[in-house]
Amino acid sequence: MKDAFGLPQSLLVLGGTSEIALATARRLIARRTRTVWLAGRPSPALETAADGLRALGADVRTLPFDALDPGSHEPALGKVFAEGDIDVVLLAFGILGDQARDEREPLSAVRVAQTNYTGAVSAGLVAARSLQTQGHGSLVVLSSVAGERARRSNFIYGSSKAGLDVFAQGLGDALHGTGVHVMVVRPGFVRSKMTAGLAETPLATTPGAVAAAVELGLRRRSETVWVPGRLRVVMSALRHVPRGLFRRLPV
Repeated sequence: MKDAFGLPQSLLVLGGTSEIALATARRLIARRTRTVWLAGRPSPALETAADGLRALGADVRTLPFDALDPGSHEPALGKVFAEGDIDVVLLAFGILGDQARDEREPLSAVRVAQTNYTGAVSAGLVAARSLQTQGHGSLVVLSSVAGERARRSNFIYGSSKAGLDVFAQGLGDALHGTGVHVMVVRPGFVRSKMTAGLAETPLATTPGAVAAAVELGLRRRSETVWVPGRLRVVMSALRHVPRGLFRRLPV
């Protein structure tokens, strides 16, 4: 159960090597979180991530999880919830893809969509049902401002995040009043291994800043969190820019 400050004592991360997810886990462990499950494809990176969190004093376990294998999601997450209540599920897996390659190779584009959207729909529904069964908990979904409006430079990735964002909002509405809280997190450009080598956009942020925003959002039981917060105003304006003008903007 969550403590008196509204912070979780247990955390399940779907996408256990995500830099944002691990920054969030470290931050929550420094507060009160004591049990962490890291779900992801078995790899040395996943074990290294688990060891790093154990060094902070948490009980950390790893779980084989593949976003591209929806049939395995229910038994995998069922194993976690059978061990005890989970206060927060952090849906953090996703791939950026390569826009130029993905346009040339449709199967590569499909992999982006299946990972970021189809896999997330499956895992999100399974997690939500488990949280609802136990009667409490939060599902935190890492979306992106890329899903707010299609951009020439990353519309394949952006479309997958747009779908995820709408799904998560609708799921939050469906679960309203059940004791389960859904929070959508929309970061801008995050300086991480995934974006290494890409040109930064204005208002770039870091995994640590996203983690801080997630913690604050959990305390407030927010439904939508922008990182940084100023992006809410920026994206509100960009959504209303005429399409012909938007095409000429350096975004």
